[in-house]
Amino acid sequence: MLDQAPVSTGSTPGDALQHSIALARRVDALGYTRFWMSEHHAMDTLACSAPEIMLSRIGAETRRIRIGSGGIMLPHYSALKVAEVFRTLHALYPGRVDLGIGRAPGGGPVEALALKRDRGAKMADDFPDQVAELLAYFERSFPAGHPFGSLRVSPEMAGGPEVWMLGSSMWSSAAAVEFGLPYAFAHFFSPIHTRAAIEAYTRGFRGGVRREQAEATVAVGVICAETAEEADYLHASVRLLQRRIRTGDRRPVASPEEALRELRAFGDMAVEEGEWPRYFVGTPAIVGERLRGMAEALGIGEVVVNTIVWEQERRVRSYELLAREFGLGE
Repeated sequence: MLDQAPVSTGSTPGDALQHSIALARRVDALGYTRFWMSEHHAMDTLACSAPEIMLSRIGAETRRIRIGSGGIMLPHYSALKVAEVFRTLHALYPGRVDLGIGRAPGGGPVEALALKRDRGAKMADDFPDQVAELLAYFERSFPAGHPFGSLRVSPEMAGGPEVWMLGSSMWSSAAAVEFGLPYAFAHFFSPIHTRAAIEAYTRGFRGGVRREQAEATVAVGVICAETAEEADYLHASVRLLQRRIRTGDRRPVASPEEALRELRAFGDMAVEEGEWPRYFVGTPAIVGERLRGMAEALGIGEVVVNTIVWEQERRVRSYELLAREFGLGE
């Protein structure tokens, strides 16, 4: 699952982070495979700007679930620093750490500028070079004579985090193929190229030093409830959130009542593009059928679920219902 630490109207960002910790404990017990946290900057809507800090706490609060970033926005950072941070997490929780990397800013252009160390120069478009350097630190695979070849990324120990390429475009699909990495497509963010990106990745992947087989997943929005009517009601908060974000409005997540009032004032929303909707909404049986159908169509064995609703209790309940539908933990 992917947690974006959503902030609800009437609560605080601190509440949202505490909810993330509680949710991680619950889905660990339910049998989910991964708990990933996103990176967003200067937003009232989403509270997590430093997933690596949250993961250090969540690793201690959970027992078996893999913890990871969904993702680290690599252009903001030095590859060495990211390697050190995730080597530290691996030392604390060996065999449980995923490092999802992406090249998106995690915010707008002003936030991207504020995150830059050198603001007098245009941001370098060197993401492939950053990825290659990051992997070389983990694998100690710098070419002979490279100035960084003698560096030891502390804490040095056997193994390391599993690196995933994240994205929502054909470019990220090609990058995952180039580096031989597992690939996660953000369908809930941009559903237009989902099938094309996954199929291009699986078709182009060649086994190598990092892995022999392609491994892909898609991140899908999900809201489960006991009845379809309740799920549709809860979905109003996300529908409004998506509409607000398109206009640059980053206020916290509205209650369903507030969302329905505001949506009525807006009028009809544009029809979503893409083969599948960004959010699957309904009873566990309906959502389960749609997720299985999507996974079968794409030839993938795992999906990442992202749930945003106004109430923490309803969010936890959605994950509980989904776990029961898929027989997790049995």
